[in-house]
Amino acid sequence: MLEKKTTDLEKAILVGVISQQQPEEKVNEYLDELEFLAYTAGGEVSHRFVQRIDPPNPKTYIGSGKMLELEEYVKAHDISAVIFDDELSPAQQNNIEKQLRCKVLDRTGLILDIFAQRAKTSYARTQVELAQYEYLLPRLTGLWTHLERQRGGIGMRGPGETEIETDRRIVRDRIALLKKKLTKIDKQMETQRGNRGSLVRVALVGYTNVGKSTLMNVISKSEVFAENKLFATLDTTVRKVVLGNLPFLLSDTVGFIRKLPTQLVESFKSTLDEVREADLLLHVVDISHPNFEEHIDTVNRTLDEIGIAGKKTIMVFNKIDLYEHEVIAEDDLVTIKTRKHFTIDEWKHTWMQRVGSDALFISALNKENLDEFRKRVYHAVREIHISRFPYNNFLYPEHLDEYS
Repeated sequence: MLEKKTTDLEKAILVGVISQQQPEEKVNEYLDELEFLAYTAGGEVSHRFVQRIDPPNPKTYIGSGKMLELEEYVKAHDISAVIFDDELSPAQQNNIEKQLRCKVLDRTGLILDIFAQRAKTSYARTQVELAQYEYLLPRLTGLWTHLERQRGGIGMRGPGETEIETDRRIVRDRIALLKKKLTKIDKQMETQRGNRGSLVRVALVGYTNVGKSTLMNVISKSEVFAENKLFATLDTTVRKVVLGNLPFLLSDTVGFIRKLPTQLVESFKSTLDEVREADLLLHVVDISHPNFEEHIDTVNRTLDEIGIAGKKTIMVFNKIDLYEHEVIAEDDLVTIKTRKHFTIDEWKHTWMQRVGSDALFISALNKENLDEFRKRVYHAVREIHISRFPYNNFLYPEHLDEYS
């Protein structure tokens, strides 16, 4: 897929706040991710603004001096969107828009916009629309004139433009209708899952953009859409896979992200039924990312929220071909060795040692260590199958298989 030309990208600036909960280093990490989100949505980040303020200004989130600085920059550089890393209250968003006279988004609105782009099936579009309406409901005051003034671009996809004359009652009715529609689709999907028979179910989970879809394509020999952008996969994909002599179902699900909006967690809980009903989870991690440990924690917290923490899991550390570490010279007696200096072998002797045989190190793109991956997954699936059907072991005799 061709990337957009720079001239097609919408000019945006990012705003972050340093506080006791968010030190400067962490804010910079979040803004790096926010810039990638903006690029995924079709934006080009011109500048970042960071302010140390605790607590945030209840009217404009940032201080009045910083607001004037933003206002001058927006006018001077023809900026069309200002994106805040943290969720703004409806009043804050309205006040900031009045002063800056351009689109103002927070991280939640930006993620919702990306989901609106990525949703392809009726089910996913319904879930996104529900999340959008629930997000927009408290922001209705003055919203429609804003939408009428600024059409298209980041944050403008979805239900807005066709609902200019709506009121809160109509929006609430629409939310209720969407919830009923999702309930009906959920029942249909539950029936479909029930019709899949007794095959063992395996689900790929992980942070967004860690290579789940690439791994899915390699293992299942399918053509799941994969791209180096956040939330490249939104719709759950299920494929039948055969390793050795053993068939099972493999599903690829939407990736998780830090500060995932509450609306999306609630709306997409039904999508994650594939994860909830899986017998085995393959938790894919981008080990080349400097904050991969925090990504693991984010995924584990989300799994805990949907009530499936503790399920049988194999950790799959992907992108070993991209992993880089800082090397300390042998005669350097000053630099203290930290985790950024660890080699992959050194990582294996940290907390990863507790995971033991349930950890794999691969490159799905370059197909490194995939034989070991297939062997480990095969034995895990076979173990589940035998425990479920102890009298059918003869169907998959281990001594006749290439993975024995």
